[in-house]
Amino acid sequence: MARPPLFLGTLTFFSAVFAVWCSFQPALVLDMAKILLDNYCFPENLVGMQEAIQQAINSGEILRISDPKTLSAVLTAGVQGALNDPRLTVSYEPNAAPAKPPGRPRLSPERLIKMVKNSVKFEVLENNIGYLRMDRIMGKEVTEKIGSFLFEYIWNRVSPTSALIFDLRYATSGEILGIPYIVSYFSNATPPIHIESVYDRPSNSTKELWTLPAFPGKRYGTLKDLIILVSKRTMGAAESIAYTLKHLHRAIVVGERSAGGSVSIEKLRIGESKFYITVPVARSINPITGQSWEVSGVSPSVTVNPKDAVEKAKSIIRVRGAIPKAVQSISDIISQFYSFTDRVPALLQQFSSADFFSAISEEDLAAKLNYELQSLTEDPRLIVKIKSDPSTVTEDFDELAQLPGSPALQGSEASAEAFRASVLPRNTGYLRFDDFGEVSNLVLSQPQVVRKALDSIKGTENLVLDLRSNPGGPSEVVPLLLSYLHDPSPTIHFYTIYSRVGNTTTEFHSLPSTLGPPYGSKRGVYVLTSHYTATAAEEFAYLMQSLNRATVIGEITSGTLLHSKSFQVEGTDIFITVPIINLIDNNGECWLGGGVVPDAIVLAEEALDKAFEIIAFHPEVHSLVEGTGELVESHYAIMEVAAKVPKVLRSKWVEGLYRSVVDYESLASELTTDLHDISGDHRLHVFYSDIEPDTFEEVPKIPTAEELGYIINDLFKTEVLPGNMGYLRYDMMADVETVRALGPQLVKLVWSKLVNTDALIIDMRYNTGGYSTSIPLLCSYFFEAEPPRHLYTVFDRSTATMTKVMTLPKVLGRRYSSRKGVYILTSHMTGSAAEVFTRAMKDLNRTTVIGEPTIGGSLSSGTYQIGNSPLYASVPTQAVLSAVTGKVWSISGVEPHVTAPANEALSAAQKVIRLRAKVPSIVKALAALVADNYAFPAIGAEVAEKLIDLAKRGHYSMVSSEAELGAKLCVDLGELSKDKNVRMAYIPEPSKANVGGTFHKQIPPPEALAELIKVSFHTDVFENNVGYLRFDSFGDFEVTAKVAELLAEHVWNKIKDTEALILDLRYNVGGSTASVPGLCSYFFYANQKILLDKLYNRSSDTTMEMWTSSELMGERYGAEKKVIVLTSAATAGAAEEFAHVLKKHGRATVIGRATSGGSQPPTTFQVDGTDLYLSLPVTRSDTPSWEGVGVFPHIPVPTDDALNKAKEILNKHLRGGE
Repeated sequence: MARPPLFLGTLTFFSAVFAVWCSFQPALVLDMAKILLDNYCFPENLVGMQEAIQQAINSGEILRISDPKTLSAVLTAGVQGALNDPRLTVSYEPNAAPAKPPGRPRLSPERLIKMVKNSVKFEVLENNIGYLRMDRIMGKEVTEKIGSFLFEYIWNRVSPTSALIFDLRYATSGEILGIPYIVSYFSNATPPIHIESVYDRPSNSTKELWTLPAFPGKRYGTLKDLIILVSKRTMGAAESIAYTLKHLHRAIVVGERSAGGSVSIEKLRIGESKFYITVPVARSINPITGQSWEVSGVSPSVTVNPKDAVEKAKSIIRVRGAIPKAVQSISDIISQFYSFTDRVPALLQQFSSADFFSAISEEDLAAKLNYELQSLTEDPRLIVKIKSDPSTVTEDFDELAQLPGSPALQGSEASAEAFRASVLPRNTGYLRFDDFGEVSNLVLSQPQVVRKALDSIKGTENLVLDLRSNPGGPSEVVPLLLSYLHDPSPTIHFYTIYSRVGNTTTEFHSLPSTLGPPYGSKRGVYVLTSHYTATAAEEFAYLMQSLNRATVIGEITSGTLLHSKSFQVEGTDIFITVPIINLIDNNGECWLGGGVVPDAIVLAEEALDKAFEIIAFHPEVHSLVEGTGELVESHYAIMEVAAKVPKVLRSKWVEGLYRSVVDYESLASELTTDLHDISGDHRLHVFYSDIEPDTFEEVPKIPTAEELGYIINDLFKTEVLPGNMGYLRYDMMADVETVRALGPQLVKLVWSKLVNTDALIIDMRYNTGGYSTSIPLLCSYFFEAEPPRHLYTVFDRSTATMTKVMTLPKVLGRRYSSRKGVYILTSHMTGSAAEVFTRAMKDLNRTTVIGEPTIGGSLSSGTYQIGNSPLYASVPTQAVLSAVTGKVWSISGVEPHVTAPANEALSAAQKVIRLRAKVPSIVKALAALVADNYAFPAIGAEVAEKLIDLAKRGHYSMVSSEAELGAKLCVDLGELSKDKNVRMAYIPEPSKANVGGTFHKQIPPPEALAELIKVSFHTDVFENNVGYLRFDSFGDFEVTAKVAELLAEHVWNKIKDTEALILDLRYNVGGSTASVPGLCSYFFYANQKILLDKLYNRSSDTTMEMWTSSELMGERYGAEKKVIVLTSAATAGAAEEFAHVLKKHGRATVIGRATSGGSQPPTTFQVDGTDLYLSLPVTRSDTPSWEGVGVFPHIPVPTDDALNKAKEILNKHLRGGE
């Protein structure tokens, strides 16, 4: 497909050239264009070039350039600018002799060895680090001629090192074909790795480079560290090696960005002129990135001055050498101490499989370890970090000794200062203690002091607990304080502590009070915090909050728990902090620290004042909660839910779940959340408003004649799109009286433009609702007059009435034919009455909805004040029941048939409409393909007829994509033909390949083929000289012929002299049948010419005869020795044909299960120019056919027992038993 911007750029470039030159013939530029078209390695970028040139020539706007060097500069700038490739240059060389391709001198082995010694240097550095400098990449010729020397001089010396620095900073030359040898050395033998594809434009061919399965020597492998050094001088094949190994995650590249060379550049003469153009004729594509190192170069993993690259590489190797030990050390620490013991095995597994390739410093390693830990545990307490500045900051707790706004506290005894109490205004108790350790000691040693302090606040109405200056301490006293603030009965579970160190679990419950009469659970408690509040103090605050016993006010606490322990990883600056204790609250949640977030966040010094505000507000909360429940119970449309709401809200109040609210806004939010949880209805909500909101619906005003035109222009936008598709955008649902007043003009100015279209798109994406009264009138235009259609039913809670909404028998103007499609576009803004219209049309299958799910608004809601407060409840008072199911419509919005972003919904609708219009043609074309080509003509004709009948009856009329159509057709084809081999597939137009030209079948070198054959074929010789051959697919005969010698050597010669043979096809999935006659021929004598099978081809209506071959590679097995073929339900295709032929001619006994019932290799047809493809068996065996039914064994046995059964039969036969 042409790319307009590039075409225009090319046109502009050539226009500029011709606008300044005509003394040289236009043929020069035409010749240059031809060179580019035939040789430039990005041919897709040249689309439209010749047309652009001719247009520029024909324009006649030409000025003159007399200087050829100026012209060459203009041409260079133009072609580089148009193609964005700096390698393209045009030069004028009047004295250049005609270039002849230089003959490549063949060097003797001695010269080659000398060249290697001059370009390769190796030494072993400290800590057994290898250093290999290579200034030239050796090619295939060098490797073949002096391979043994290369291994002795280079690779065998490299192999024993613990890590390698591979220095390519000075590698400026080399051969692409040498790349696989080097990459293979640093890779494993299997699986083979696709290194690079090189596309050559002049030959329009692509060569793939792969690692070598067989390597003459020991590989370096993938486990030892490899650092590659590059510089701006590194070029060509060396860049490819660095780029490949970097993106395989096999090497870390250190240095500066490389030169950005090219695979192959040629200087070509332009026609018979003295001008030359330098053109890159080949390009490299990396299969991992889809990009290349050419022009842009290789970007290093670590950028350093090339002079410092060796030292940096050593440093990286030192760090990476420490990784295994560091990881093991951290694994041991986690195994021994981590409090989530159930997560330990998964963490250790995560570490063992983690890829630390990117870790080149301790910081990288710490970050990677942290990532692995957090991705699995999401436990912020478990953290790995680098040792920070040893200096510490000591917090000054004295600054909070007397916070602004704190009451002056007095105590007669010094020890009592740890636990101080007083009564504040409004009969509010105040209790402050600044150290949990001191409180604990005081409770144990001087309980009378504590009792005296608490006795002074026992009659207060609320209690403020001030922890703002409390850095915590031991937590032994926490259960005692919690017990004091709860009722003595029933016993309450506060929390559970699990300690990893002792592997103990301790549950903490409420205790009998030793501090005097308990304060109890009914009165309000307000905990004040600051960022100094830490350890046991924040643990206490967290538990009071999670127990719903207190309102927390102030700053987020320190987040300093005593639940973790830090360890330094030996030999590094890395520390790991591991939680050794889990605190599980009474809700079963483990507290992961991070500080306690107050219910009301204010500065520490403002916390007490804020507490008084909240204390004043809280008495009102109960009545507001009750009032909310009563309003919903009285007005909510869904009565069974309405009855449940007040009970649930009341129970939440009793449980203390509203202690966290601190003002009207937070109460509104909490009530809204609870209402949503109870009802599942997001329309039911509570909101805060300083002014009374409008609670009445404005009576719609009937517009004047002068206003009608303006309303139509504002509300309706119409257009007839290509393909006679109507488009109507409607942004507000007007009242029915307004619509009727608009009627005549609406029909004339809007409807008359749309009623004759073939399909109609109604755009509701921007329609947020309005009046529902016009919905019956609007819907009526899309249904026949008789019989009237039931659209939906409305239940109104306020009047306790049910109203059936029907279409109208009469409308102004013509109706839209019910045979024509209607498509409604929606977005997350579509709401209220617009939603009801959409849902009614969808419910009755009269529309296809395309876009986003709608908002889920209500048809009608009432707004009610809660008591005399500034809180209001919005309560849906009407419920809409489906005309089809009789059930209440979902409140979650309308789900579209075709989901698309709102801004793409219109184009998606047009695409669906075009597809549906084309469906009859697609089905007709498919039917013709089946009728004309299916291997079983009678069945094909019947299937075709039924497909067309299904299409006529509208079976495919509502499909929304080719993929959906393909899936339906695939199911129908299978059911109608009863043949699982008849398939339809949706295959989208593939993106243009990165590599131009044709991919040719790649035949690996002999050593690689030998390895491939060893892997693909399994042979054995059992007891009594019984041969065994297993192969799992049938290859292409042309390729097989070229490797017949290798097959004979590595496979056939191992079994040809056996007394009997087992051919295991249980896992053979088939392939090309071209090799079946040749393979069958091995089991008959050469002088026997046997008709193996007849294959009927429906497409050509011809029958092909399959005969044994007279010439084969290697000895035949003959026609007398016993052969057994093993089959299973997986045996398919060509394997079935092979088994069928041997069975039919009595040449083999078949043992196992019936085969899959596949087919001869099917033919794929594109259907009617779409992305739908039909896979159809067009050929079948002309004798009793196995296609579709399978080959049935002589001796049925379970698949897993077939081999033993074959051995048993053959052993008995060879011992003379049969």
